[in-house]
Amino acid sequence: MTFNVQAVEIPVQAAICAVLFASLSSCANVPLQEGTSLGSYTGMVASGGSLTKAKLRVNSPVVLAAQTVRIVPTTVESARGSFDAKDLALLTNAVDRALCMGLSNRFKVMGLNQPADLVVHAMVTDIVATNQAIAATSTVATLGASVAHVPIPRIPIGLGGLSAEAEAVGQDGSQQAAMIWSRGANMVTTKARISAVGDAYSLSSAFGADFSRMLVKGQDPFKGTSSTRLMQKIKAAFGSEPKYDACKAFGAAPGIKGAVASQFGLPPSWSDKGATASQ
Repeated sequence: MTFNVQAVEIPVQAAICAVLFASLSSCANVPLQEGTSLGSYTGMVASGGSLTKAKLRVNSPVVLAAQTVRIVPTTVESARGSFDAKDLALLTNAVDRALCMGLSNRFKVMGLNQPADLVVHAMVTDIVATNQAIAATSTVATLGASVAHVPIPRIPIGLGGLSAEAEAVGQDGSQQAAMIWSRGANMVTTKARISAVGDAYSLSSAFGADFSRMLVKGQDPFKGTSSTRLMQKIKAAFGSEPKYDACKAFGAAPGIKGAVASQFGLPPSWSDKGATASQ
């Protein structure tokens, strides 16, 4: 009796591909939840994309009429005390950096002690920790596969995530825009980083970009197409110089060094030096 090995290889390979394809959408589940930092949570409507959950409201006429903005440094709810303080500082600063970069596309960003048409403040409401051991295993497997030129997705367990909220208030203190946001890391587009806040840090720029784009456009940032987000990614990738002095306080984006660190699974602290001035 003969056994045709090649005849068996094809269905086995097909089965493996089918399993991988079916699991491409695997991502951490991060519930959308209200924090305690917004002046109001009423009147918000559900929105978001294929990976992001969100609720938001925006007073378009007022937001579009505004020309200047001030960013109050992002905070973390006290319940997040189980994470290293330095890691949390890098995470919140990354949110502020992304906000500053995005808002610079239309607004003049003012310093902390300067008046502005809108004042923006964000809060990290939840962090789903990244399993560092599994992240390390994923990194080793990915690097090994890249040498053999075989693409391999991240191990779809132990993924982290981020939940955050932000608002923009006018000079009279009234809320003009608000957003509640959550997103989990996924096995395809989120690089594994060996840090408890690795995935949350990686997702911080997406949150900053979504909220700042809502203010720049004066409407739901998840609807329609925009070149703004693409330009933000390009600027961040090359660690471009901030447009305004107020943004320099949040430090330069890690740029190419950050991309290398992400590729090798290194923690955010390896490439991100954080804020450059006292907040």
